[in-house]
Amino acid sequence: MGKAAAARKLASAAAFGGGGLTAAGATAYALLRAEARIARRTIGTTKDRVPDATGWYGRGRPGPALRLALLGDSSAAGYGVRTVEETPGAWLGSLVAERADRRVHVREYAVVGAQSSQLDAQVTAALATEPDVAVVLIGANDVTHAVLPAASVRHLSEAVRRFRDAGTQVVVGTCPDLGTIQPLPPPLRQVARLWSRRLAAAQTIAVVEADGRTVSLASILGPEFAAAPALLFGPDQFHPSAAGYEALARVLVPSVLASLGLRTDGEETPRPDRGEAVMPIGHAAVRASENAGTEVDGTEVGGAKRGVGGRWVTLMRRRVQPDGTSETPHAQDAPVDESTEASA
Repeated sequence: MGKAAAARKLASAAAFGGGGLTAAGATAYALLRAEARIARRTIGTTKDRVPDATGWYGRGRPGPALRLALLGDSSAAGYGVRTVEETPGAWLGSLVAERADRRVHVREYAVVGAQSSQLDAQVTAALATEPDVAVVLIGANDVTHAVLPAASVRHLSEAVRRFRDAGTQVVVGTCPDLGTIQPLPPPLRQVARLWSRRLAAAQTIAVVEADGRTVSLASILGPEFAAAPALLFGPDQFHPSAAGYEALARVLVPSVLASLGLRTDGEETPRPDRGEAVMPIGHAAVRASENAGTEVDGTEVGGAKRGVGGRWVTLMRRRVQPDGTSETPHAQDAPVDESTEASA
């Protein structure tokens, strides 16, 4: 079975409550569970409180304001950094405000150590605030705790559907390539790479089928980590450093803007010279899982959403802007001139 077909099968199993393992998969699963215990002891945890990025960004910019909910695990919360300005939430709020020239309110719901099964409670809390867009980062803890991929995907799919039913746009940063993480000992590192990429591909299929869009994190930190691990990874060599969280946020911002209809010129249609295309979802999911920064979103071909290969999708590699800085969030919105608000 090819990778694309395998990813579709996994996503389908999640949708229908299946997800049994093959003999080879069961062996890898047992190995992953055993080795993951060792890795978690090596990585360790800290009792330091994670800074909360909840607040207003882009004060003084015109309205109407945008509301962004951030859900998921430690990668969404910003585990390991010391100041709120270093968190992915602060980077997302600051950069979206700058690019959109709008005020942005970010509200954090992410929980350190969260698995996909814990998304339901986060979504319930987030829906009460009626966000315009929800950004979800989840999956790494499912891999290191050896949660069956079909179960992980099922929880994520339900979370996306709940948001979309409420009219909230959804951008999911899929499971990163855990084969780049040094504390994972061989053969766990190799197993984790295969497992995390498989999960990322299945997440992509499930999210798009639920009318969300995904951005592949893949090895977003991989090459840089190999060259300078002290820069992009924190002391535990598992969670990103402040620079790593910035890199993660920057790759998400273009897709967050696109989900809100705030695309930049020249990025409405795929560009073959950048490796962008319209293709069946299975092939796009596999390609995205191996290429960081790749966005996958549903589309139509000839008025049809589905073809022989399943759901039609657009695979994009949106340009990441290297400029912009992270702001300190404010607890209250700044007053806006009514004439400015009316003309926005």
